Amino acid sequence: MTERALHWFRNDLRLADNPALAAAVEAGPILCLYILDSSSDRRPIGGASRWWLSRSLDALGAALAAKGGRLVLMRGDPAVLLPRVVKEAGIKLVTWNRRYEAAEIALDRTLKEDLSGNGIDVRTFNGHLLNEPWQVTTTTGQPMKVFTPYWRAARHKGEPAAPLGAPERIPALPLPVSVKALTLSLADLDLEPRKPDWAGGMRSTWTPGEAGAVARLDEFISSGLHGYAGDRDRPDRAATSRLSPHLHFGEIGPRQVWHALQHARAAGEAAGSEQDAEKFLSEIGWREFSHHLLFHNPELATRNYDSRFNAFPWQPDETALHRWQRGQTGIPLVDAGMRELWTTGWMHNRVRMVVASFLTKHLLQDWRAGEAWFWDTLVDADAANNAASWQWVAGSGADASPYFRIFNPVTQGETHDPKGSYVRQWVPELAGLSDGDIHQPWKASERALREAGVRIGETYPAPLVDLAFGRQRALDAFATIRSG
Repeated sequence: MTERALHWFRNDLRLADNPALAAAVEAGPILCLYILDSSSDRRPIGGASRWWLSRSLDALGAALAAKGGRLVLMRGDPAVLLPRVVKEAGIKLVTWNRRYEAAEIALDRTLKEDLSGNGIDVRTFNGHLLNEPWQVTTTTGQPMKVFTPYWRAARHKGEPAAPLGAPERIPALPLPVSVKALTLSLADLDLEPRKPDWAGGMRSTWTPGEAGAVARLDEFISSGLHGYAGDRDRPDRAATSRLSPHLHFGEIGPRQVWHALQHARAAGEAAGSEQDAEKFLSEIGWREFSHHLLFHNPELATRNYDSRFNAFPWQPDETALHRWQRGQTGIPLVDAGMRELWTTGWMHNRVRMVVASFLTKHLLQDWRAGEAWFWDTLVDADAANNAASWQWVAGSGADASPYFRIFNPVTQGETHDPKGSYVRQWVPELAGLSDGDIHQPWKASERALREAGVRIGETYPAPLVDLAFGRQRALDAFATIRSG
């Protein structure tokens, strides 16, 4: 076939295993389009995500150019721009990979109906998940509410389809003058911070783009997988895949991750044990489950999944929230995590749970305040994972950690950062303390503090809350809704 095709890139910023792109390339010359959505109807991405998006689009543009293609960039409301581009460029086929947030589903449905009504062939695909949110159900066809049976049912569906290779050529469709007038340069999108430029730590930490994603996966399978099941909770070790932002932006797909791991296991090239591999795959499963929850509960980021929490007595405190955001709570593991987040746009998953528990339980701050901060500061800020995980920790979500399960940040630090290496990296003002003192410096002797150059309340904050008091206050607050 030779017909004018348009592929609309969204959260699929890659060439390989991109079924919608492959369908468009097969049809004929192609217009590859990315629209920075500026509509007020949909949640804007956060600052860290904007930085990542800029680098990812740059990489995608270069990859397309190497195959004869061109990435066309625009900014505005896709509901307006896409039909206009389709009409003025004489497009006959439009493809995209499906998304699962309510506002995006509504947009995509409207666009598909409008374009199809005007004689345009619109084809949509699954390029983001192993199983779409409606494909895994209970035996009675209902949505799943607990992770373990969800993942068991998903695994029973068998191996996911093998990933597609990247197209050999992606012939660019010439743009009419009217469409060229709508295009912008990457700099015009103004995605990266300037004054101040706070992205230095992210630039030195990450390599956004499809090539960076593949390299990250290869490195993890060959060397990082070994010991994953036991070490993944250790923030002081490089024991996690760090694939989450690459998966979120679609620089790599879950089918690619799955089959790369299985291929390496079969060839004896994977560094880890069976337990390591299965534990890693279960993390892919949690990502899938989070999308399942979001699809069936569209207001997951704003409404308590457990309605009892609508009556929970949160105690809003802007000062406490600000100190938590800046890593100045006086609790070393919490502060280390929040500073890692601010610097790199990422935080170790175990520490994410600790800082979320501290905010919602020890400080009694609404989980939505934490979700919003993570949305703005995480490079992997995903609508499904972010909301589902915050509600899980707060106790208000599906398959939630019980509210009375309150992470003790001192115990967590001593268990998962026993030498204090993670805290020393991100809270250097405590670096001189001994391993025994570093997770609770307020209990260190005056001599130990003096020798380490630490002055509680001056060089490092006093604890924002007494941990025992905060725990009991949280339990008392939970008791008020427990019987609801």
